[in-house]
Amino acid sequence: MRKIAGANNHFNLIYFYFKNMLRTKFTKTKQLLACFGCIALLTYCKNDNTMSDQNPLLEEFNTPHQTAPFDKIKVEHYLPAFKIAMEQGREEINSIITNKEAPDFHNTVEALEKSGRLLSRISSIFFNLNSAETSDDIQKIARELSPLLSEYSNDLWLNEELFARVKTVYESKEQSGLNVEETKLLEDLYKGFVRKGALLSGDAKQRYRELSAELSQLSLQFGENLLAETNSYKLHITNPEDLAGLPDAEKEAAHQLAQSEGKEGWLFSLHAPSMQPFLKYADNRALREQLFRASASRGNNNNEYDNNEIVVRLANLRLEKANLLGYSSHADYVLEESMAQNASNVNKLLNELYDKSFPFAQRDVEEVKEFAKASGFSEELQRWDFAYYSEKLRSSKFSLDEEMSKPYFQLEIVKKGIFDLSNKLWGLTYKENKEIAVYHPDVYAYEVFDKDSSLLAVLYLDFHPRKTKQGGAWMTSFRDQHKIDGKNIIPHISIVCNFTEATASRPSLLTYNEVTTFLHEFGHALHGMLSNVTYESLAGTSVYRDFVELPSQIMENWALEKEWLGMVASHYQTGESIPDELVDKIIEADNFQSGYLTVRQLSFGYNDMGWHSITEPVTIKPAEFEKLAMAKTELFPTVEGSCMSTAFSHIFDGGYAAGYYGYKWAEVLDADAYTSFKENGIFDKETAAKYREYILSKGGTQHPMDLYVKFRGSEPSADALLIRSGLIPASNRPQAL
Repeated sequence: MRKIAGANNHFNLIYFYFKNMLRTKFTKTKQLLACFGCIALLTYCKNDNTMSDQNPLLEEFNTPHQTAPFDKIKVEHYLPAFKIAMEQGREEINSIITNKEAPDFHNTVEALEKSGRLLSRISSIFFNLNSAETSDDIQKIARELSPLLSEYSNDLWLNEELFARVKTVYESKEQSGLNVEETKLLEDLYKGFVRKGALLSGDAKQRYRELSAELSQLSLQFGENLLAETNSYKLHITNPEDLAGLPDAEKEAAHQLAQSEGKEGWLFSLHAPSMQPFLKYADNRALREQLFRASASRGNNNNEYDNNEIVVRLANLRLEKANLLGYSSHADYVLEESMAQNASNVNKLLNELYDKSFPFAQRDVEEVKEFAKASGFSEELQRWDFAYYSEKLRSSKFSLDEEMSKPYFQLEIVKKGIFDLSNKLWGLTYKENKEIAVYHPDVYAYEVFDKDSSLLAVLYLDFHPRKTKQGGAWMTSFRDQHKIDGKNIIPHISIVCNFTEATASRPSLLTYNEVTTFLHEFGHALHGMLSNVTYESLAGTSVYRDFVELPSQIMENWALEKEWLGMVASHYQTGESIPDELVDKIIEADNFQSGYLTVRQLSFGYNDMGWHSITEPVTIKPAEFEKLAMAKTELFPTVEGSCMSTAFSHIFDGGYAAGYYGYKWAEVLDADAYTSFKENGIFDKETAAKYREYILSKGGTQHPMDLYVKFRGSEPSADALLIRSGLIPASNRPQAL
């Protein structure tokens, strides 16, 4: 996932307070820029007697590569810095408006691109930490900032004088002699104004301001509630018999968690590294049910963290805002700026994949039911049973379970293997720099060098769960790549995950799925690190949401290659390389339950499109709404009290509203694109160079389909994904999207 964390300038400011990036990539995640040589900034800060010498956020970053001085930043620095930065930003905008020269690309469009950098720098730090290392104080500041930033952003986008200058430049673009990137910057800026309400007037403009402010507050509250609900539950086990079926590693981790909280026995949380193994291996069905229900009901417990009203309100306000701008639904508004273009094309893709995969999904579930019955299970198979019996079935069919491969996937070795993969493809090298400050002791900072030994990026790695971190995995940026007067300004990229920590007896070991997660986020990171554009708002992952997941998902393909697995998999105790027969089993089992997994992800897409395709306000509860939206994908009995929407952070707190389908869209792209590597060699440098040139380096400077065709030679095949997943035979003729 590419997570929206901030904005790289005034142009992208709207993204961070609504969290509408792609990391985002978001996507999505728009990032920020440190202020280099900014005389206006230095002068301004020094004129402020109260903050200039005390607030590191307002000073030049005299740090390695101008990285954020996390070791000096305190919570109390944020709010004053934000207020000063917003004041400075308003002055910068005013200077553009009052410029007596006729509007042109340089004094208006480029000037806007370069404005707001102090605010962007502060925002990237603050909002990234609000996801990865939050606290009650940080959350309080975020709530206080939300209306201020909403007002600030609206003052920019709804400024009639500013828009008039932009419009003048836009209408004369054919005579301006602009290059491709300059033209794209101008077009995006003009459309940004229009899509942010610049053509509204009177009461409509005021209502737009109100909607923007409330939406930003609600999104923040949704995320805070979900994190609090996730952290508030623990399954506390004191009877060793209740641990039956669990691998020793999971029991040790649970005991370690209990000790950290001063408790006897074992603790299991709702964070994935703790919960998922329990659902997969624990023989105690009652406890599996308890843990599942706790997770499935997050945000739906009629308590202080309840998200029901927030979800409905968000959906209805998004509809009202879309209507105000002339769109019939929020989906119509969002998809206008996507590869899919409209809801009809999205639904066409979802339905095509559904038609092909649902019979396989039914077969997958029925196979598990029959296996469970043959194993002595006589009750109706419920959702908390499926992972348990699926894992046993997988082990029976392929003589494989996660615990067989897990000892071979040491986090440190996998990390080295991923680094080495990027070296084989693009010549990248990595060097840890302990002089670069980090925001938590678990975080590592690396300098990344290109094949010519030039410094390419700074990469932060943050691997393990903690109470202060949101769940899941994402890539984001503290600064995006760009150029100032021809000088390249390197990006500062971050990968955040929630992998199981090391214990007293073993290092951090990854499941195979966690290996693919690491590869996925690293793909986003490559998109950010290998960016080579002039303007930061077009850099790296600043692309259409349904394109942003291509660079991430294509990297997962290497996890099915024997040659690469041999580089990353060695037993943590013996050092023995992973046996060929075990690799064969992993590859053979890759399409296990591919039908079920496809339908499960499609159900999320249908739910997202349901919420954002409404043309009338929702009047029913989220659980009722999503039941209707996902009805045709249902494969299990309804679980009373469960609700996906109240914990669906991707669409209500993560920038993927009307965009979750993008994962499947990008799967089509990555399945087709990886064919080039399969045809030419998985480490083929020419293919990698072409992929870097047209996909990774161009950011949002050109339409993604144009870039894809330049790389692949044709539009992507929709059948490539279905063939890879085993849902249609490989003999089927590919059909373009």
